[in-house]
Amino acid sequence: MSFISISKTALAVLLAVGSVNACPSGTRHSNNNNINNTAAAVKPVGAAAVATSPEIVPPSGGGYSNGGGMHATTYFAGYHAKRSKAFTVEQMPWSKYTDVKYAFAETTANGTLDMHKSAPEELPKFVKAAHAAGVKAQLAIGGWSGSIHFGSNVGDAKNRTAFVKTCLDTVKQYDLDGLDFDWEYPGRQGLGCNAVGPNDTLNFMAFLQELRREQPKPLLLSAAVSLFPYNNKDGQRSANGELSKMAELLDYSIIVGYDIFGAWAGTGGPNAPLAFSCDSKRNNQGGIKEGIEAWVGAGYPKEKLVLGFGAYGHGFTVENKEAFGPDGALLAYPKNSGQRRQGSTWDDDPLVDDCGGAQPASGTFTVWSMVQEGKFLDEAGNPAPGIAHGFDNCSQTPFLYDNATQWWVSYDNAQSIKAKGGYLTSNKLAGFAMWEAGGDFKNLTVDAIRSAVGLPKA
Repeated sequence: MSFISISKTALAVLLAVGSVNACPSGTRHSNNNNINNTAAAVKPVGAAAVATSPEIVPPSGGGYSNGGGMHATTYFAGYHAKRSKAFTVEQMPWSKYTDVKYAFAETTANGTLDMHKSAPEELPKFVKAAHAAGVKAQLAIGGWSGSIHFGSNVGDAKNRTAFVKTCLDTVKQYDLDGLDFDWEYPGRQGLGCNAVGPNDTLNFMAFLQELRREQPKPLLLSAAVSLFPYNNKDGQRSANGELSKMAELLDYSIIVGYDIFGAWAGTGGPNAPLAFSCDSKRNNQGGIKEGIEAWVGAGYPKEKLVLGFGAYGHGFTVENKEAFGPDGALLAYPKNSGQRRQGSTWDDDPLVDDCGGAQPASGTFTVWSMVQEGKFLDEAGNPAPGIAHGFDNCSQTPFLYDNATQWWVSYDNAQSIKAKGGYLTSNKLAGFAMWEAGGDFKNLTVDAIRSAVGLPKA
């Protein structure tokens, strides 16, 4: 029996609990991570609201050993393998990475996994190619639209045991080396109809504990986590070592340091700011440095944190008169007109999401599309002729503007990636994670981060 459901599973819970920023569907997920946001006002939904506080006792061993080396990881989006301008398994630059995650398997109401959106027939090819290249193959579970049932799947002991079985059967079925959990977000609403409860974070740790206990071999287990720590049972951001046991149960966690500003914001702003406290009047959303410091405060050692960044940028519609300051310089935080337009080919048209809500176009541009479609960049990653550009020294991010199309785009270039790599190495983080491999152009982005952290070009 396959534990990956190919047909779409009907949703058991479709209760919206407040509005959230629409996720850019062409990216890994939305961070939706305003620094003042907590879950105090979120009502429990569905089975996630169980009043349990499971005791978490991390195993004495059983994790995957990377030999102390740096994790160079990325995601392969299965749903981009079959669409227009596809990125296929055959195009993967395996030599650039130590482990790669196939995205996504989505959670379901009955505790199985659903891959019908992500070309499940490609997963065996992906695993075979990864292993042939000496790369660890993981399956990413969840994502922006795939986290609806995470809360109920781990919400009580019976459901946790069933979900552990689903996960381990899937590992066996596809000969995977591990799993990557992308729950968006424990104790907080994400898409709009997710099962949410105050014990989500504790229940997730109890699930990880049982998964470690039952694993037949040491698995590579990771999680892609929000910029700031998961909420505790009181609906507040975890602190004072509250997540130390989670750190012990996972091999590493990826700090999703992107989607900080997007087309939903009132102004343009950095997609992936390295820091924000140096300019908090204009950026009240957050930055990678401050996020990592908060996770360390919540009990995570730096050597278990991976810096996540994107091979794409967020585009904003900015009128010509709003794009430049009195001195003629391109503004780092220009007024956003609010018009939502499709960015690259991979940025979906407006659609109805899995909660029944309207999701507008997000205006995202992959690095590939910034070169090939938008013509914003040349093939070396530099601004093309006629494209205005600037660099913000606080967030350490570049931005550009096309006067003809009124696209203002925040992205990452060699300079900003060098800054991120310098921070990563000086703080002895566990490595880097790029969303996603298919968004790059001739390996510009991955080669830049490898160079920045002292790895060979490969």
